[in-house]
Amino acid sequence: MRLKYIGLLYFSVCFYNAEAQVYAVSAIPDSLKENAVAVKRIETISVQVKSLKKVIVKHKYAITILKKAGDEYAEYSNGYSSMNKLNSIDGTLYDEAGKKIRSVKKKDIEDVSVSDGFSLALDSRTKSHHFHHSQYPYTVEYEDEEEIEHTFFMPTWHPVDDEDIAVQQSSFYVEVPLDFELRYRQINWLQNPLKTSTASKTYVWELRNFKALQYEPFRPPLSLLLPAVYIGATKFTVNDYSGDMSTWGELGKFISSLNKNRDVLPEDIKNQVRQITNSETDLKRKVEKLYEFMQQHTRYVSVQLGIGSWQPFDAQYVAKNKYGDCKALSNYMVALLKEAGIKANYVLITAGKGKQGLYEPFPAAYFNHAIVCVPLANDSIWLECTSQHTSAGYMGSFTGDRKALLIDEDKGYVVNTPVYTADMNKQIRTASVTIDETGNANAEVMTKYAGEKQEFYHDMMYRATTEEKEKFLNQVFKLPTYKVTKFNYKETKGRLPSIEENLSIHAPNLAVVSGKRLFITPNLFNKYNLKLSIDSTRKNDIVFITAHTEIDTLNISIPIGYTPEAVPKNMNIIKPYASYSVNYIINGTSIQFIRKEIREKITLPPSQYADVVDFFNTISKADNSRIVFVKKEG
Repeated sequence: MRLKYIGLLYFSVCFYNAEAQVYAVSAIPDSLKENAVAVKRIETISVQVKSLKKVIVKHKYAITILKKAGDEYAEYSNGYSSMNKLNSIDGTLYDEAGKKIRSVKKKDIEDVSVSDGFSLALDSRTKSHHFHHSQYPYTVEYEDEEEIEHTFFMPTWHPVDDEDIAVQQSSFYVEVPLDFELRYRQINWLQNPLKTSTASKTYVWELRNFKALQYEPFRPPLSLLLPAVYIGATKFTVNDYSGDMSTWGELGKFISSLNKNRDVLPEDIKNQVRQITNSETDLKRKVEKLYEFMQQHTRYVSVQLGIGSWQPFDAQYVAKNKYGDCKALSNYMVALLKEAGIKANYVLITAGKGKQGLYEPFPAAYFNHAIVCVPLANDSIWLECTSQHTSAGYMGSFTGDRKALLIDEDKGYVVNTPVYTADMNKQIRTASVTIDETGNANAEVMTKYAGEKQEFYHDMMYRATTEEKEKFLNQVFKLPTYKVTKFNYKETKGRLPSIEENLSIHAPNLAVVSGKRLFITPNLFNKYNLKLSIDSTRKNDIVFITAHTEIDTLNISIPIGYTPEAVPKNMNIIKPYASYSVNYIINGTSIQFIRKEIREKITLPPSQYADVVDFFNTISKADNSRIVFVKKEG
């Protein structure tokens, strides 16, 4: 009876797909068009595991583009490499009524080498195609087949591509041999997969009538809101290597086998290590000096060929060529420290601002970066080995505050990278501003950025040209018109690095002079302008993904003869998730304006959204408040 049900399900899905070839837009329910720029009409992903060395993936889908904003979803793109073959591609374009317009021609499929701007060699290529149709709405249908020659990575199911896409139907079929132990992780999915077992085991997931999301400020990352299924092998092979990822310890053991005997340094580098460290007694300084040595004598260049995507080039290769990718440079750094008698660990991590770390209950190889951890008695020093300028010990928003896999003694351990709090991520600004009789102003502004707040300015210091810096600085402040006439930056390295910015600014008509009155908005450089509206149907949690402290102290001099007529009230608001205060001190022709805002990294329930709206709208109003001065008669 169960098998009969499965057969009927399979038949119904196939029948549905056959009927859907018409793709008339009129068949889309109105509810799916709300907030959507595109609707995925059908999708079938079929994963067939033939063996530990062969996986066939067939993918067919159709997307209706409702308006120009959805054109990006009409493009087909898929990558392939020596370990992942792309065997066939077909595609068809349909009009609003579901009538076929034309099909994909092989000559129109673009086939290019993947270029990431920093890799020396890649065997990855991408095939892409776009019909470039502009009569809306229209539908594109694509179908392809991949052959994957390993089971280290397994396909994933992301039926909803983005927030502004609705889904009529998407199915995910996974067929494995009877002796294949499949693991899976479901995100935002409550139902267990439909399973069958005859000559093989089949798992089926299906999503229908999923509406596009309505945007909500401060919502969680989309990766936590949209449904997805990750699958993984327990035993796997890749190239000539075999492993087990049933636990993080076993996966770490496999990574350790890839790195084995790749930490041997040439004699000249060993001698330099001894010269650098022999006279230094402080362990932390030894680590910092060797890290600086690595930064000065290597650069980040990626080489991704086959197993090289996971296996680092050995230390001798890096020493000779003076370059490597994140894996090679991290392995080299571990080797340098080992030569100095300092234990260090190779660490795999998912890098990127706002990215999630590993999901501890589901071991899998979904990392994109490697770093180094130096465990000390009371602390650890974390090292980002791909940067020639980052301070030793600083992870920041790129790799901070997430779980990672530390490789130690042929085993893997889940660890947490450093967290950066509101007291660490600081922006402290002081300014002296002088306003003349016509409202023109000159200002000397010093701002100290620390922790995650300094990251943008750190990159600008080392990567931007003088012209690019000038362009940015003359657009960043919300002033009527101004010109930065002089600027400079000074960096203080450390485990919590900081950058000091000094600016000279000329701002014509900064204050408004009208008759005998002078109007000035004292918060010149740090206004919060976002206006939020209360949403009684708030669905998602409120998420502040970073914490920070911002303090502005401005000393403003106005022309002699003016007295205050209207001054905003001082304010002090304290919430569990943030605080804000503003103070005005007026002494003759001198105004001191002090603003302080602290925001915590926190997740709040939807029920608190009205309070959050009130808090930020109050800030916005206060930040844009003006002082009115009137000129004394005579």
